[in-house]
Amino acid sequence: MMTAIPITSIPPLQRPEAAVLAQREHERMADLLESLSDEDWSKQTDCPAWDVRAVASHAYGMAETFSALPKFASDMIAGTRAAGDRPQVDGLTEVQVKRYAPLTNSEVIARLRTAGPKQARWRGRRRLMRHIPMKVDRRDGEKETWKLAFVVDIILTRDSWMHRVDISRATGKSMGLTAEHDGRLVADVVAEWARRHGQPFTLELTGPAGGVFTNGEDGEHITIDAVEFCRILSGRAPASGLLTEEVPF
Repeated sequence: MMTAIPITSIPPLQRPEAAVLAQREHERMADLLESLSDEDWSKQTDCPAWDVRAVASHAYGMAETFSALPKFASDMIAGTRAAGDRPQVDGLTEVQVKRYAPLTNSEVIARLRTAGPKQARWRGRRRLMRHIPMKVDRRDGEKETWKLAFVVDIILTRDSWMHRVDISRATGKSMGLTAEHDGRLVADVVAEWARRHGQPFTLELTGPAGGVFTNGEDGEHITIDAVEFCRILSGRAPASGLLTEEVPF
């Protein structure tokens, strides 16, 4: 059995590591998209309104949105207008999917490969912007306040990773999971999940991105695949017990 990792020993995900993981995640997304057949792009994903093509357009769109200040500002305004009474992110993603629909599949991949490193560098340099507060809607209807730093260091990479999961599940293509990259992202999710619910537990995550994590003594004992654990916390699969604690992706 793997050595258990106390939650308190998981280091927070910060720059410059966050920028390295961001660039690597874009590369892995592009690699996955490049492995798809033409038929794969029209397959339905776990995102109800999106097929693989729409998810890919969104992934590229996020890379573009967070790659330069003028682009960021204009896309935020367009997203707010498109959202109406809904959360801003819903409008932003709709704008992205529609805007890049005319691109060919190959163009989406090529542009993502170019925009990914640019976005990672831009995200890592935003010093003053990192303190900007943002109101965010949870799935349960509650609101949270995040700093932009949390978005650029954590959420954008998690979002891309989870959409890579969506595409992999829809097409049957392997994610090529590794402990170094995927395991680090999953461990960060575990740490946030633990902070949010504050209860003792032993969590055994199976698969290449997994590990054994503990917090306190006794508590709930959970054994589950690492990717499925994240899918549940993101709202993509049914939850029970401590797994009902939402973690943003």
